[in-house]
Amino acid sequence: MGKKDKNKKKGKGIEKTQAKTEKKLITKMKKELKDLGEDNIESMIAQIEKEEQKRLQVTETEVEPPSRRVNFSLVSHPDKDQLIFYGGEYFNGQKTFVYNDLYFYNIPTNTWILIKASAGPPPRCSHQMVATSANKGQLWLFGGEFVSPSQSQFYHYRDLWVYHLNSKQWEKITAPNGPSARSGHRMMLVKKQLFVFGGFHDNLRDCKYFNDLYSFDLETYKWKKIEPVGTPPTGRSACCMMPLPDGKILIYGGYSKESVKKDMEKGHVYTDAFIVGLDKHDPTETKFKWQQVKLGNQYFSPRCSMPVTTATNGLSAYCFGGVFDHEDDEGIYGNFFNDFLQLDLEKMAWRQIELSSKRDVKTKRRKNKNEELPPNEASEIMDVQEMADSVESTTISDDGVFKVTVGPAVLSQSSTSDATDVGTSKPFQPSHRSNCGLAIKHGVLYLYGGAFEYAKRDLTYNDLYSIDLRKLDEWKVLIEDDASKVEWLGSDSESEEEDEEEESNSDDSDMEAN
Repeated sequence: MGKKDKNKKKGKGIEKTQAKTEKKLITKMKKELKDLGEDNIESMIAQIEKEEQKRLQVTETEVEPPSRRVNFSLVSHPDKDQLIFYGGEYFNGQKTFVYNDLYFYNIPTNTWILIKASAGPPPRCSHQMVATSANKGQLWLFGGEFVSPSQSQFYHYRDLWVYHLNSKQWEKITAPNGPSARSGHRMMLVKKQLFVFGGFHDNLRDCKYFNDLYSFDLETYKWKKIEPVGTPPTGRSACCMMPLPDGKILIYGGYSKESVKKDMEKGHVYTDAFIVGLDKHDPTETKFKWQQVKLGNQYFSPRCSMPVTTATNGLSAYCFGGVFDHEDDEGIYGNFFNDFLQLDLEKMAWRQIELSSKRDVKTKRRKNKNEELPPNEASEIMDVQEMADSVESTTISDDGVFKVTVGPAVLSQSSTSDATDVGTSKPFQPSHRSNCGLAIKHGVLYLYGGAFEYAKRDLTYNDLYSIDLRKLDEWKVLIEDDASKVEWLGSDSESEEEDEEEESNSDDSDMEAN
């Protein structure tokens, strides 16, 4: 009895210690927030929701394209010649801005409409959104995160919303047993069910990555946790999730990080692939099964935060860019990509798409006729190629997992256009980036925004391109990115940060001396 009572007291002592530690952390955070001039993040979100409730009428306004941002949603309208754009974030070097605006891009007129409906979701990034023509058109939105301006607070959502395209109204769906709060997850629609996989949750003390799978029935409005047999993927976010022609789901790649020792974490970029679907050996046709598979053909560099979109016929998926992070004693940096990839969903094989422009055909004809390029034209080609070779993809830090950032030496649109004009064998391609938006409408793929990072500076894009998937001849620039208009209020290099730190320490010493 004595030992039992002793253990009880010991347990209570541990609970008291944990409670005290938690109380100290809360007190410390409150002080830090007061110094930053920020409210508690739950209070911020509650105030935003209160303001959203005040809007009683729907407004539609023709506006300029969305501002620079990353980790947003871009989907094609299920019934109209439009693209739909929602949310995202932007970091200017000092503050982070998170959005909840809803845009409709009219493809034939190249115009943008901003719709403000009442009682919509609070701002978020790294969420997921899908569109369906069911019930006169719907947009389904799940999860994501809200980041405070100072990036000192993060809030992960677990809410589910539907936007009714016909009535232009938001509706918050209350359904139990859904996924936990998360961002960086993936969601897709198969027949009449939403499937949600993976993601992560970070409370600034620890970070958890998920490998769970949920379905939401669009007819019964019920969540169900699916527990397939077989070995599942490890927990991850920022992966590719695609529907297969036979109704199964393909998971490729992703990212996670783990603690290797105190105050040190190691990131991991995955290149594995898994299929999940109904187990053909189950007579009830209700059980699911995980199966690891190998994707064939062309090899490409490992990366994550590579967006994917599936063709209307369901036979191919397309990816662009992405990032691979490297870690050394000095920190984390990364390589960004701008390659254009296609995955054959029947053969389960990758290929890198190589474009051929009209100018290339002319150049080949010249070579066939043993004609040499004029000296000045050949010189221009070499200059442009040297510029392209000098552009090294660099730097990262978060997505739904990366907080993507800028590059200085990216070829401008004019430079790249010149490259195509002088007959280079590499036609124009959008610049290196991760987390851009991809959507396909009527056989044309559209690419919007994303981010790139160089040293300590972030570049978030607001450009828009399109390419005809039947011709695959050239990218068209619909909105050109003007780098001169990028606002950057942070330090451009580590040396600047060190100088600022030394100056701050010097000021502190002077104050102590006084």
